Amino acid sequence: MLHNSARAIDMSLHLHSQTDPRRHEQDGPLIISGGDGIYVRDDAGNRYIEGMAGLWTASLGFNDQRLAAAAAAQFAKLANYHTFNHRSNEPCIDLIEQLAAVSPIPDCRIFLANSGSEANDSMIKLAWYYQAARGKPGKRRIISRNGAFHGSTVMGAVLSGLPHMHRSFGMNTDDILYAGKPHFYSEGREGESEEAFADRLIAELERMILVAGPDTIAAMIAEPVMGAGGVIVPPQGYFPKLRKLLDKHDILLLADEVVCGFGRTGNWFGSQTFDFKPDMFSVAKGLSSGYMPIAAVVVSDALYQSIADEGHRNGVFGHGFTYSGHPVASAVAAEALRIYHEIDVVGRARALGAQMLAALRNALADHPMVGEVRGVGLLAGVELVADRRTKQGFPAEARVGAQVERACRQRGIILRNMGDVLALCPPYIIEPDQIDELVRALFLAIEDTRESLSL
Repeated sequence: MLHNSARAIDMSLHLHSQTDPRRHEQDGPLIISGGDGIYVRDDAGNRYIEGMAGLWTASLGFNDQRLAAAAAAQFAKLANYHTFNHRSNEPCIDLIEQLAAVSPIPDCRIFLANSGSEANDSMIKLAWYYQAARGKPGKRRIISRNGAFHGSTVMGAVLSGLPHMHRSFGMNTDDILYAGKPHFYSEGREGESEEAFADRLIAELERMILVAGPDTIAAMIAEPVMGAGGVIVPPQGYFPKLRKLLDKHDILLLADEVVCGFGRTGNWFGSQTFDFKPDMFSVAKGLSSGYMPIAAVVVSDALYQSIADEGHRNGVFGHGFTYSGHPVASAVAAEALRIYHEIDVVGRARALGAQMLAALRNALADHPMVGEVRGVGLLAGVELVADRRTKQGFPAEARVGAQVERACRQRGIILRNMGDVLALCPPYIIEPDQIDELVRALFLAIEDTRESLSL
């Protein structure tokens, strides 16, 4: 096979994540061969502003030399060890100390994993373990939400309220309850205020809880901002009302901070932006700026004490992964956290995000193909519609969002389309003039698509 091109090999051998396999056999991959700051370069030499930081991950760009050096130094010193049976390593300890220092949960404990999917799976197992420890093993059900994405492992996919994540896999969703999507633009009723919409969602959720029985429900998992579900920013007051409701019915609140963590929403964590305190939260992606696979679950002390007692009674806490607390991944993540402090990641996300949202709204708010521009911090979504007045979307088979995404690449930028929603999540090291370039290219790409569709 060595004589074949890399493209042909990929087309004939590679089963890609979240990709149409037959379409891939025809179209092949975009092969990225290099990175420089916010830019990536393909194998044909084309250069792009990576406006999605890869997959919401490369917060510090694509070739940060301090992260590379941290990895190289740790590879040379101790390339692998585990954290089972009381073992640890210095980079792992450095990382958990730094993570605890910025955690919105005081007196926390930290479990390390390798991906957001694993971290979310671990939160569910910890919720079940906690309920069993307090003598309530019947509290098993989990509340998620329509439109949520929580990973691609079996539990992560079941938690995800996205039909394509379940279709043809035979997923057992019997123990999952799906609450309403908190998207005022698409789900709000005519004449309904944003606050009234939030109140309605909470009332609908309480009815769901009462029908199911609060004594059967262990926890609810929620992203502060829904990422892959379309960059859905919750209505004002939604999360404090949600926290109060779940407390009333003795249900844990688990925050999926995989996309929102480490400054993305204009605070260290999305729970701070939306004014709620979770019982546990998961992080990944930005934890290492995506440079190494690593994730974590941060657990409140109250939950930890019950979990620790139960683990002691059992003789061992029976959960963990070979690569939990991997020394190289931990060293890179610890260095990333130091850089975040040095660049004032929160202030930077707020300032650059305000500029990006203002530029997007100035360029697109009245565009006939744009229904809504939404966002918070350095995170935004642009929703494409066929009719602005009725909010009617394009037919799915038209793949309009995918057409705009391709047109963006022709204009030298990479974004991501989730159906007909275009997401922007650039690295924190982007500069103001590069934001203007990114927004200008997006506007022109939408115009290119409008022209091709003869709209």
